[in-house]
Amino acid sequence: MKKAISLFILTLTILSIQAVSKVEVYYFHFTRRCVTCQAVETETLKSIQQLYPEQFKKGLITFKSLNLDEKTSEALAQKCKAEGQALLVISTSKRVDLTEQGFMYAKSQPEKLKEELNKVIQPLLK
Repeated sequence: MKKAISLFILTLTILSIQAVSKVEVYYFHFTRRCVTCQAVETETLKSIQQLYPEQFKKGLITFKSLNLDEKTSEALAQKCKAEGQALLVISTSKRVDLTEQGFMYAKSQPEKLKEELNKVIQPLLK
């Protein structure tokens, strides 16, 4: 009986872990940055915090801005396949490059960038 209960609890634990996906958002940039580059970072972080406040607080959605000119960013840039400036959304099952949308909308239409982020992130949380 104890084994059956232990197995049941283990199964529930595994299922609950699998049900919660973690989404990582990375913004890779260089030291020299223009106003648009800075807006991509600012608007992306703001959008994530507004769209998913609870998931952000719990660490289910993370945001990291990394300078490609720094040695400490090299390993993660290689892992994420970022060869230059990039806005990436990554989960265990998917990698989505939103660099084009980030640079297109961050400064002039931040709400549109927010929509694009939501379209990508929402399905990854399930």
